[in-house]
Amino acid sequence: MDLDFTDNFIVDGKFSMEDFSTKYEGKLSKDDGKKMLAEEQEKLRELQERLYSDGSQSILIVLQAMDAAGKDSLIKHVFGGVNPQGCSVTSFKTPNDKEYDHDFLWRHYIALPAKGKIGIFNRSHYESVLVCKVHPEYNLNEKVWKDVDDFDDDFWQDRYESIRNFEKHLAENGTTIIKIFLNVSQKEQKKRFLDRINEEDKNWKFSAADLAERALWDEYMKAYEEAINETSKDYAPWYVIPADSKWFTRVAAIQIIIDAMEKMDLKYPKLSEKETLALEDAKKKLESE
Repeated sequence: MDLDFTDNFIVDGKFSMEDFSTKYEGKLSKDDGKKMLAEEQEKLRELQERLYSDGSQSILIVLQAMDAAGKDSLIKHVFGGVNPQGCSVTSFKTPNDKEYDHDFLWRHYIALPAKGKIGIFNRSHYESVLVCKVHPEYNLNEKVWKDVDDFDDDFWQDRYESIRNFEKHLAENGTTIIKIFLNVSQKEQKKRFLDRINEEDKNWKFSAADLAERALWDEYMKAYEEAINETSKDYAPWYVIPADSKWFTRVAAIQIIIDAMEKMDLKYPKLSEKETLALEDAKKKLESE
């Protein structure tokens, strides 16, 4: 079976949405995928323990997608079994007044995972070159610019450069960065929106504003394509995963994360000779009770 998800979905050259399918067309069945996910959750738990005990590195997972692509359910199913003390999830909504009083990266910087921990960004600093590119008037809330005409190509190139520098700085200081775009189709989004409307226990998930953003689909795809092209680097690669089948999205994501964590060469601390002798002494005392 074709299961090399890391190589299949990484963006390591010129990126075009047309080259990445929203559907999984491999040989892995849904039942086998669910079994694989359960097995990989065990690996992730063990790797998280090693990350925590090693204490010298952290991992940041950035999730971006159109509405209803499955970010929340991915977090639940992929990370549901890890120790919550070593994992944090930050969902970034519209900035508040305090956040607008700082530069656009500030609120993301203070949410970064400490060494030894996993951090998950549900939406992220990329909103500043995605939703804010589709709606450039939002940038006026930063109080630096006075008119939407200020947001020319040079402005966006500066934003991409700021993001690249931010991520390179993190990578050089012990943070492994994985950026995942859940590539859902417009057809599947429609189906999931209708599910939210038709199923009473899902009504709370739907907003009329979702339809307004859906009408801007082409503008968003263009913004994603440009942002991914500008910021997929060796130190912070983008992965574009088919998201029309949630079960597959979860399997692909967890394997990409596990592969990255295995490359971090995480090790349990090695005791010194003095600590080893103290441990043996403690064992004797306990056994003699």
